[in-house]
Formats: sequence, structure tokens, C-alpha cells
Amino acid sequence: MRHQRSTEVSTVKKPVNSDQQGKIAGLAVVVMAAGLGKRMRSKQAKVLHPVAGQAMVLYSVGLGLRVAGDCVAVVVGHQADLVRQVIDRATSRKTGGSPVAIVEQREQLGTGHAVLQSRPVFAVGKRGAPSRYLILNGDTPLLQEKTVRELLRVHEAECATVTLLTAVLADASGYGRVVRAHSGERGVSRIVEDRDANAEEQAIREINVGTYVVDGEFLFSALEQLDPSNAQGEYYLTDIIHLAQHSGQRVAAVVLDNPDEGLGVNTRLQLAQAEQVVRQQIRDRWLDAGVTMIDPSSVWIDATVTIGKDTILYPNVTLEGVTVIGEDCVLHSSTRLTDCIVGNGVEILDHCLFAASHIEDDAHLGPFVHLRPGVVVRKKAKVGNFVEMKKTDLGEGSKANHLSYLGDAKIGKGVNIGAGTVTCNYDGVQKFQTVIGDGVFLGSDTQLIAPVTVGAGAIIAAGTTVTEDVPADALAIARAPQVNRAGWAARRRALQTSATRETLNVKREPKPSGRMKKRLPVSKGRQVKKGSRG
Repeated sequence: MRHQRSTEVSTVKKPVNSDQQGKIAGLAVVVMAAGLGKRMRSKQAKVLHPVAGQAMVLYSVGLGLRVAGDCVAVVVGHQADLVRQVIDRATSRKTGGSPVAIVEQREQLGTGHAVLQSRPVFAVGKRGAPSRYLILNGDTPLLQEKTVRELLRVHEAECATVTLLTAVLADASGYGRVVRAHSGERGVSRIVEDRDANAEEQAIREINVGTYVVDGEFLFSALEQLDPSNAQGEYYLTDIIHLAQHSGQRVAAVVLDNPDEGLGVNTRLQLAQAEQVVRQQIRDRWLDAGVTMIDPSSVWIDATVTIGKDTILYPNVTLEGVTVIGEDCVLHSSTRLTDCIVGNGVEILDHCLFAASHIEDDAHLGPFVHLRPGVVVRKKAKVGNFVEMKKTDLGEGSKANHLSYLGDAKIGKGVNIGAGTVTCNYDGVQKFQTVIGDGVFLGSDTQLIAPVTVGAGAIIAAGTTVTEDVPADALAIARAPQVNRAGWAARRRALQTSATRETLNVKREPKPSGRMKKRLPVSKGRQVKKGSRG
């Protein structure tokens, strides 16, 4: 343990600009992501709700990975398996990052109990125990890296045992209050949770944000001393402040200039507000990086998207998932890309929808193009009006300009796909592939019944239904022979005219009156023959 120090609290304003640095040696991170999130009124765990296309918890995990020189531990609880899967998928894509350990809090016994569950992760083995722990919440997507680095800097500068992040709010209801030792002094005696606060403490406007840096030798020994004698019967992490003060340890604090940055997302309204803030931050970042946006407020870019410089985004462009856009691209209005890779110099016209597809350099697509997963559009290829593609590789310089469906197809270089072409890939049970060689010309309204192969240089006549392989450089025609019947059209028109006249004459004949339609009753007696006298 460190020697005892005074309990003076240093309240340091966060500087506006703080240089980002590398990982900090001896720093471990604990992310608390076990809560129920009842106020979200959702079947889904709170930390899994997305902000700018990314689960909330991943913002804290990513922040931890950027600063931690040691391990990052995430404490999960509610829907633990789902939270684990989201974190594993996201962090598996990262290279060179600190390891992420997932630990479970099986019983919801409070924040102090949650952090205590991470102790086995940091047990001394081949490496030494961390010298400091950064404790983050999984529901603070607005917390900035520069703020965390300032918190760490103050912790070191003040030789503190505990350093906490605080904020001053106009209305502090619902938050833990920072209670000073005496009026006018800087010392902090404790943090009082809202439910446990008396009238005087509820009037305090300074609140605990819930982000801490704690001395490595102090943290777990303090957590073992927590007492759940409070309104909720839980082990409060905030009680370590009182333990540090009681044992004469130094406590430091950093007050946020912007209180919203450190506050957690607890309701759908706060989720929507966080979404707007993060989206604006993302737009500002890419504008600073050399991306042009004609109407920035209408452009939606997920947190996981990458965009090259000198790319132009027109109004109402949406970029989602792990999408990568190269340099010098132009994306026109109402285009949406999800999990796509786009090369350099690509132009995408209006109203296109792409998913899980790869577009190489200098390709031209749109308007009204739909790329479903598994599409590759090679260099300088063109895909035009109302073309849909799925699991198709369109070769370099090939063109599919009009009204076509290309599914499960391998298409070579320099191929012309005529308007209305369809690769008939499904027989009702299985999907089959169509292979088209280099330099093939497909006439309009061609249907290719897969599995079928068209050899290089072949020509397929318009209106052909291809059911068998076509050799290279061959001409394929598969349609009924044309028959011209002289005078047939004139005779047909004459018949139609005659039929129309007869119909009109029938309509013009007077209809019998109702009286004439009535029949005389037939006598049940002897029948009188026609022509006989009565």
C-alpha cells in the first residue's frame, strides 16, 4: 500500500484540447456492463442498444483498448451471452489490441460487487499486477478519450489513490451526490446515492459521473470492505471514496466542462440524444479528414465506417456497418451502403442500395441499383438502371446497364449484359451458377437457365433462352422461328369490326315489356291441340 496522504481533492478543469497518446503501461480497465437497464423498457440489455450503428458497450470497450497497457475486463450480467457475443465479434477484428476478458456477475449485488468479479482476471501470474485501474460504465458512449487521459494525468500528478470524474448539473436528481467534507473546503468525504440522500444532500448539484481511476494496491482490498447497509442493499463502488478518506488517502477529481459527456444513457430519450451527438461527432471528424458533404446534417455515417479523402457525399447518403469508402468517390443522394468495400474513383448515382458487396476502382453504378450480399463489381465495370445482383462477380469493364437480374453468376471481362437479362439460378430446390466468359455479348431479354456456361467471345441473340452450354465464339439462338402470314392482320380487324356491329345491333333492339313477358296460366284440365276449335 502507498503511504497515507491528505484527503485534499483537486478539482481540475478538463482542457479543451488534449493530445492523444499510446497505451499506458500498468493501466488495466474494467467496464461495467451487467445492469438490467429497466428504464429503457426493452427486452434487450441496455448496453446492447446501438448508437450510430454500434452497441453502446463497444464505445467503452474501444476506449479501454486504446488506453490500456494491460488487460481490459468487461463485467457482464443481464443477457450475458449476448453481450459476450457482441464484444467478441467486435474485438476479434482488432489487431494488436490489449486482450479483452469477459467475467460474469451472476447476482446483481451492486457496482462494487460487479468490479470485484474482475479480480481473477488481474491475479498476479507471469506479469505483475496493474498499478492503476480505470473503471468505466458500459452506457457512456459520449465519453471522450481526451477526458479519460486527463483523468489519468491528474491521478498521477496528484499522487492520488482515487480520482473520480464529476459534473455540475442544474438538476442533479437521480444521480449520486459528491459530498464535501466541510463547506468551502475541497475535501470529499463520500458519494451519496440519490435514494440514500437526505434533504440537504439532495440539494447538492455536483454529481458523480461514475468513471474512476483507482490505485492498484487499494482497489480490491477496499472492495472487500464494502457494506451493503443502504437503501438498495447493494455493494456500492462509490463507498471506496469514503474508505480512502477514512484511511487518509488522497482523492482527486476532474470536473467536466460539458456534463453531458460523462452521463450514462438510461432512457430511450437519452439514447436518441446520444445518437444525435455521436452522429455529429462522426460527421465533424470526416469533414476534418477531407470528406465533402453537400448537406452534412442529412448524411448518416456509422461509427465503424471509413472514408477516403476527397470523396463527396450528397444529401441523404447512409453508410452503415463496416463500410470502407475509398478516395475520390462520389455518392449521390439517397444511397445506402451496408458492410461494403468501395475502391477509389467510384461513382454511385441516386437511389442505390448495396449490402456486403465489393466495388473496385473506377466502377460506375446507378441509379436504382440493388446489390445484395456477395457481389463483386470489378474495375471500370458499369451497373445501371434497375439492375439487381446477388452473389455475382461482374468482370473488369463489363456492363449491365438496364433492367436485369444477375444471381449466382461468374461474369468475365468486357461482357455486355443486354437489357432484361436474367440468370435463372433457382429451380425451386437448389441454387445453380451461371458462368459467362470474357468478351461475351448477351442480347436483350436473354434468359440463362443455370447451371450453364457461355464460352468466351460468344454472342447470344436477343430473346434467347439458354438451356445448354454455349461454346466459345459461337452464336446461340434459341427462340421460335418467325412466321409472317400475309393479310392476317387485316382479316382480323375486319372480323373485329363485324363483331362490334352485331353487338351494337343487339343492344338497339327493343326489349319486351313486362306485361308481354307474363305467361297465361296453363289449365290443369284437357289440353287443346294446336288448330282445334275451342
